[in-house]
Amino acid sequence: MKTSSLAASAAAVLFSLAAPVAFAQTAPDAAAPAAAAAEPASPHTFTANVSLVSDYRYRGISQTNLRPAIQGGFDYAHESGFYLGNWNSSISWLEDSDGSVSAPVEMDFYGGFKNTFKVSELEFSYDLGVLQYFYPGGYTTTRPYTTELYAGIGYGPVFLKYSHSVTNLFGIPDSKNSYYVDLTANVPLNFWDLTFNAHVGYQRVDGNSDASYTDWKVGLTKDLGKGFSLAVAYVDTNAKESFYTSANRGRYLGKAAAWASITKTF
Repeated sequence: MKTSSLAASAAAVLFSLAAPVAFAQTAPDAAAPAAAAAEPASPHTFTANVSLVSDYRYRGISQTNLRPAIQGGFDYAHESGFYLGNWNSSISWLEDSDGSVSAPVEMDFYGGFKNTFKVSELEFSYDLGVLQYFYPGGYTTTRPYTTELYAGIGYGPVFLKYSHSVTNLFGIPDSKNSYYVDLTANVPLNFWDLTFNAHVGYQRVDGNSDASYTDWKVGLTKDLGKGFSLAVAYVDTNAKESFYTSANRGRYLGKAAAWASITKTF
């Protein structure tokens, strides 16, 4: 369950500056050497990331019983906009809800296409894809594997995304066709390399109104340089305590909390 993700995180923007090179001539008729042809940029991009978080919050709900988690993933992107990726996190919610289950890891696999388009002079971004949530381990009850299709559109720092489950949602019976609507803004503040983060989302669980809820977040991300970033946030939900309380440990998993993470991107 990546925050969006999560995820799960703001994207780094790289700028290149080309400096002119002056060639000295030892004689008036000396010929200047021809400039070497620049190598074409590769159409392929590979990145990786690893994070430590104070709590794995997926759509506002703790997946680690309000405890820290370690997370990381790999991504491939083509210049056309096509991408594939894998993201992973330690979890405890399956074991917390059923002591006979051994499933301490979530593995997400996703792929899609994202790019930009223009309407008059306005440039918009979009993202279309599919996401599979996978939980290796042994189960005595319904398996929580979930597949979602998603589509998003953005303008500037604001992005609106819709995710639709084509399977039952994380093992909840008869919850196929549940959906999540997510509105996010990541606004550069132009000082101290800070970005303001804001988010609100609505999770509709089909066939189970007690499981449906709204979540929200406000926070800041700090670019520390050399691929490191630090994020802090306030997260909260209006999820029903009767549904989102850990069965084995009795903790309300949707409670308001301060949250923090540190991430290294390679």
